[in-house]
Amino acid sequence: MIRRLVLGAMGLVWLIPVYLLLVNAFRPSTQYDADRIWVPDADFGFFDNVKLAWDAAGLGPSILSTLLYSAVSPLAAVVVGAMAGFAIVVLRLKAGFWWFMLLFGGTIFPIQMLVIPLFISYSSADLYDRRLGLVLVYTAVCVPLAALVMRSFFTGVAYTIYEAARVDGASVWRIFWRVYLPLAVPALSAVAILEFAFVWNDLLFGLTLSQNETVRPVMTALSSLSSAYSGSTVPVVLAAGLVMSLPTVLVFLGAQRIFARGLTLGQY
Repeated sequence: MIRRLVLGAMGLVWLIPVYLLLVNAFRPSTQYDADRIWVPDADFGFFDNVKLAWDAAGLGPSILSTLLYSAVSPLAAVVVGAMAGFAIVVLRLKAGFWWFMLLFGGTIFPIQMLVIPLFISYSSADLYDRRLGLVLVYTAVCVPLAALVMRSFFTGVAYTIYEAARVDGASVWRIFWRVYLPLAVPALSAVAILEFAFVWNDLLFGLTLSQNETVRPVMTALSSLSSAYSGSTVPVVLAAGLVMSLPTVLVFLGAQRIFARGLTLGQY
């Protein structure tokens, strides 16, 4: 009984920010008062706030760009990560463990350390403020996690499957695409969902490597609403943030069974 009371109290504390977000996002933009943030407003201004944010930040092109990044980069990353895991575990690549450590070792450094080198190299390679540039960087950042999960997954697959396929005359590529990749779909889906959420919510790379409204990610566009020069009020910013967070929530809710199964199979 005491444990349930403690857990219930902790749940209520966790929900306090959510309550404040909803109350003030639904408030009309002109009715915001810092002294009344706990009290719901009688008037409903959520959709007006979203419209104001949409026009002020130019969210339309940013959403399209973010959908591109969130779809292409995780998909490319899980395929590359699956190839790395397949080569290390199934093909028994020489010094495979050290190749894996080299691939995954980059994640031990804070992402902030990559900002200046990326900015300089992207400017030199004419990739700055281009969609291709952001697709490449998001793919590169997502590959280590995919390689980690797929290495663990392929370790649990019987090696005799590969041997039997080779005896039947299948090439290495055919075995990878027709046998191992279909087996790994649940694990690949789980990784892709996690990386979709990461790319969709990214702010740092978007601020550093993009500037144009048609290229910058949606979170970068939203950050412009909170500047002193945008003229946007707190309800407008909160309403826009609430709407832009819905895609990741819907993806997790819609694919929760695949997600849970994939993480279990991937031993992650």
